[in-house]
Amino acid sequence: MTSSDTPATWAPDRAAPSAPWPRPGLREGLWRGARGRCPVCGEGQAFRGFLRVAEACGHCGAPLGRLRADDAPPYFTIFLVGHLVVPPILMVERLYTPPMWLHMAVWLPMIAVLTTLLLRPVKGATLGLMCRLGITGEDQKA
Repeated sequence: MTSSDTPATWAPDRAAPSAPWPRPGLREGLWRGARGRCPVCGEGQAFRGFLRVAEACGHCGAPLGRLRADDAPPYFTIFLVGHLVVPPILMVERLYTPPMWLHMAVWLPMIAVLTTLLLRPVKGATLGLMCRLGITGEDQKA
């Protein structure tokens, strides 16, 4: 068998994909996003409405509208609220044994309010995490 008869082996492209904008540090990207700012520059607004992501940052032009957080922010929010509320619920039940209607009257509104208040910062932090990890939404171009 000659060298021309040996099949060529395929090797994947190991080059790191380049982001269309500079990646923020993990901590600063999460913090900027949680404050509703652009995770890349920290100056522009990340949101156009309560939860609608802006198409692009008004300051640095980062195409934030391509970042698709989808269901991650609600899952993270449920996780956080559950860990904040369940221990006090169990302690109150164990110590005072209030009637079920009182549990429902107190805890359900508290859970609804906490979830609503935390959803936007958690979504912004998720956008910051996606920017840091290089999940840019470039595959969404069509």
